[in-house]
Order: sequence, then structure tokens, then C-alpha cells
Amino acid sequence: MSAQPHDFRFTAQELAEFHRTGYAGPFTLYEPDEIERQWARTRQDLLDRSGAVYRDESDGSGAANLCNYDRHLDNAFLADHITQPRIVDRVASVLGPDVLCWRSDFFPKYAGNEGTDWHQAATFANACGRPQIQWPRGAGPGGCLTVWCAFTDATADMGGLQFIPGTHRTMHYDETKRMRYDPERNVSLVKNGVRRGFFGYDYRELQIDPHWQPDESKAVSVDVRAGQFVIFWSRLMHASHPHTGRTRRMRMAFSARYVPTSVRVYPGVSVVEEYGGRASLDRYATVLVSGEERYGHNRVARHTTKGHPFRRRP
Repeated sequence: MSAQPHDFRFTAQELAEFHRTGYAGPFTLYEPDEIERQWARTRQDLLDRSGAVYRDESDGSGAANLCNYDRHLDNAFLADHITQPRIVDRVASVLGPDVLCWRSDFFPKYAGNEGTDWHQAATFANACGRPQIQWPRGAGPGGCLTVWCAFTDATADMGGLQFIPGTHRTMHYDETKRMRYDPERNVSLVKNGVRRGFFGYDYRELQIDPHWQPDESKAVSVDVRAGQFVIFWSRLMHASHPHTGRTRRMRMAFSARYVPTSVRVYPGVSVVEEYGGRASLDRYATVLVSGEERYGHNRVARHTTKGHPFRRRP
């Protein structure tokens, strides 16, 4: 008799707790020595950008800032990572059986770096003023599920994650306002006694109430060890600690972001614009990681063979 596949879906109790707090984990995906080997190899592989979705441009547009978005579309290890059953089963528990991965990105933090500012995202229009994901009218809360995987240890003193549980139910930011990109001014600001930044933006510019402040007394820190991941709503108030520099080791995290197939990705736009960069979406596609795609309003990529990166369907 053949062995039955593992089922990593949330139990009813785990799902109820996730809906209450807005996050779950950490869960182990790789053993520490395994992810150390894989990440060392992958770092070298990522230097080859010949197949990357977003290309560096020479016209001064700053597209180099986007160069490591969506590397799951051209890198074999990351392509397999976003489809791991330990991730996908849990994500599908929340979103339903038909799921797309619509974005992935890296989050390094070096010794001495400031913490990432408190923020929420429902449409990801925060940097460009135009929605990057759009749920059907009245069909869901907005936002996406972020699966944040630590490729190195991500403890509090190395820039680990912070959440304010339960805050995914209320948006405190208006993403249509658009933030001003000013890396000289906004890289590191002292907020409530902590050095924080948001990649050249000041997230406070989006506040619905300019006098509102996150209630940091309710914040929790989540240590994520190398090879572990957490899942959280992008609408959840989240941030990260500064990297204290007590160790010189870099913190590296990789985020994969998931939505139901009913959600429109980059609706009505042909370029992605943020963080000082502008790049064409001509080579971009979502990835179906679970179920079926019945809507036809998103470009979808496919696996060529097991262990190889994705290619956009014609």
C-alpha cells in the first residue's frame, strides 16, 4: 500500500486562531543546514539575470531597484519553494482551493540597518497610487497572504518580525494617497524611540488620521529561525526590528504572496512603478499553485519540468 501524502492544511482550531490574530507560525520548511546550502547556491544563481522578469534599464528610470522581484519565475529553487505543500496547503486553507502566487521579493537587513516601519497593504497601491491587486467587489477583505520565509535566522536583534494581532480587520492607511520617494530623507527616522524606515518612503503619509499611531504596547515579536516561515495577512499591522549589529550576519527573508484566482493582478497597468524603479510587465505572469484558474483575467505561468523555473503561457 502506497504512503498517503501529508496534509498540511490548518485544522479548524488553527484556522480560527489565524482569523483572530491575522498570522500563524513559525512553521519549519527546511532544516537549518539545508537552507544554508540552498541559499548559498541560490545567491550565486541569482547573479545571472538573463531570464529575470524585470531588466535593468539604462535610461535612469531606476528599474534596478526592482531587479529581484519575482525571481521565482526564473530560478529553480525559488520556483519549487513557492509551490511547497507545507506552504500551499496552509494558504489554501484560508483563501480556498484556487490560488495564485502573484509576487515574490527579498528582504535583506544588514548589521546596523534600521527597522522596517509599521504598515498594512490591501491593494499594494501604496508606492504608485494604483492598485496592484484588486478583489472582486464585495468578495473579500482585500490584501493577500504573505509567506515570509527566513533564509537566515531572523531574531529580534537581527531585524525580526513584529505584528500587532487582530489589526487586519481595520485599514489605517489610504493607499490611494501615494507616498513621496525620498531615500535621502526617509531611510532612517526615529519613531517612538526606534529607528525605522520604509525603503525610501515615509508610510505615515498614507495615514487616514494623521494623528493616529500604532499601539505598539500590543505588538508581538516573532523569532523565525533559518528554514522557517510565517503566514500573515498583508492587511495586518507588521514591521521589523532594527538589526542591532550584535552579530555581523545578514538577515535574509524571502516573501511569496498569494491571492485567490478571482483577484485581478496589475489590473489595467503595463508597468510596475515603485521604490525609485519602473519596469515593464511584458515578461510577468502569475503562478497557479493550487486548484484551477477559471477566470482568465490574469496571465498565468506554467512549470516546464519538475525542478525548473516557470514560463509564461502563450
